[in-house]
Amino acid sequence: MRRALPLDVARLAFAALAVVAMTHQLEALGRAKAGNFFSFFTIQSNIAAASMLGLLVLVRRTERGVWFDAVRGGVVFFIAVTGVVFALLLQGLQEELQTTIPWVDTVVHRVMPLVLVLDWLVEGPRRRLPRWVAVAWLGCLGAWLAYTLVRGAIVDWYPYPFVDVSAHGYGGVALRCAALLVAFAAAAAGFAWLGNRRADPALERLGASISTS
Repeated sequence: MRRALPLDVARLAFAALAVVAMTHQLEALGRAKAGNFFSFFTIQSNIAAASMLGLLVLVRRTERGVWFDAVRGGVVFFIAVTGVVFALLLQGLQEELQTTIPWVDTVVHRVMPLVLVLDWLVEGPRRRLPRWVAVAWLGCLGAWLAYTLVRGAIVDWYPYPFVDVSAHGYGGVALRCAALLVAFAAAAAGFAWLGNRRADPALERLGASISTS
């Protein structure tokens, strides 16, 4: 039976905190706004973050392959994007962001981004990641943007000011997203590089020896 390590206990506690926070905010908003609520990148990234914390407890470090580390890196990158974009662009817009309960706002916009990044730094990825992983992370952001624009055109609602076509038009949104894409691309490349620097060299050598034997 696997021992419950302090890090695992902390992971489960923060995962539970995120789930309770999002559930509490959704109940306060009402089911009628559930579609909008789950369309926020903040909520999607927090759901992914809570799920990943649970997986890190269930999947032992020695059992994690490249795909696991790639997905984990993406989740950490996405939740970090959530925290940075909120801090730089969305402060004071809690009403529009549908995180009107102060402690919920703190959990999803500040606590969880910090927790996931610290967890990733404390226990880094097991394997080095190929270069295409950063491109895949950016592709996920692009998929969210496409979903947001299509859904927004149908329901006439957009989750964030910088993707609000009704306010800026498609050209204005494209310019804003292009500027963000440049920043995100640099961040994704740097994040993947840092993850590779933190990969376990002993496991890398073991993998290389197995592949050549």
